[in-house]
Amino acid sequence: MINLDKTPNHDQCFLSKDDDPWLWHKRIAHINMEHLNKLIFKDLFIGLPKLKFEKDRLCDACQKGKQVRVSFKSKNIVSTTQPLQLLHMDLFGPSRTMSFGGNYYALVIVDDYSIFTWTLFLTHKRDAFHGFKKLAKIIQNKKKNLKITSIRSDHGGEFENKDFELFCDENGIEHNFSAPRTPQQNGVVERKNRSLEEIARTFLNDTILPKYFWAEAVNTACYIMSRALIRSILKKTPYELYNGRKPNISHLHVFGCKCFVLNNDKDNLGKFDAKSDEGIFLGYSLHSKAFRIYNKRAMIIEESIHVYFDETNPIFLRKDTLYDISNAYSW
Repeated sequence: MINLDKTPNHDQCFLSKDDDPWLWHKRIAHINMEHLNKLIFKDLFIGLPKLKFEKDRLCDACQKGKQVRVSFKSKNIVSTTQPLQLLHMDLFGPSRTMSFGGNYYALVIVDDYSIFTWTLFLTHKRDAFHGFKKLAKIIQNKKKNLKITSIRSDHGGEFENKDFELFCDENGIEHNFSAPRTPQQNGVVERKNRSLEEIARTFLNDTILPKYFWAEAVNTACYIMSRALIRSILKKTPYELYNGRKPNISHLHVFGCKCFVLNNDKDNLGKFDAKSDEGIFLGYSLHSKAFRIYNKRAMIIEESIHVYFDETNPIFLRKDTLYDISNAYSW
């Protein structure tokens, strides 16, 4: 707008003209400015004037018609300097199949520095706080010189509630949240969830185990990943970064393989009864140096060190074998 009252008395001619770069931007189907500059530089057109298109200027129509999510690039540095400075948390579920222990959800917690991972299995989403509170006390007692500084989660009701807020206030823990509908900001645990689910799915598909052993498969996947993966930037395993020593993996066995566990029920064991029960290997104990075995005779999961493994038995390793599952298991 021009105020004619403030113009000089002599005659003037005013011309209104559209900005040529923006005019051509609209003519050529709102192609981005950087691409238009390349077309001019390479001289691929006849009739396109030598204009300079500003890449930083925004076109309202382009933003409304073509805007996408902001990209999240991988970081080349480690944001933390020691374990427990930042814990990433996420909950996946509910599973369509109830686990053998009666759970539908899994709470996954990842240490940002070491990528060491814990998995907690829950019946209800509301149990997430109690599971985290219990684990927080255990890991801080083990690492007496380290304290949990901050945690990061999404805005799910299982994390954003008064219990979490009060616990964080009492213990001086900063609770960070990812932006709404932006799981990329909590990508560390989101990617870990996907990896755990994929490995657990692979375990179950490689055997003839029923789906309600999914929690045992996820737990075993978490146990192995913390010992076998490499923290790409620090060139060490999560176990070594968290515990300060290299992991020993000589005790690993094939998930779901056939095994024999010693029968410790000596009072009810006859003189000529079998001294061992046939079982299925389901992973490793997190509380003792023992294996987790499904005892087919007792129909329970027990932990024992007195186990012998048959990892070459094709019946228990292949799903496509012509074998009657109902005869293989006594449930």
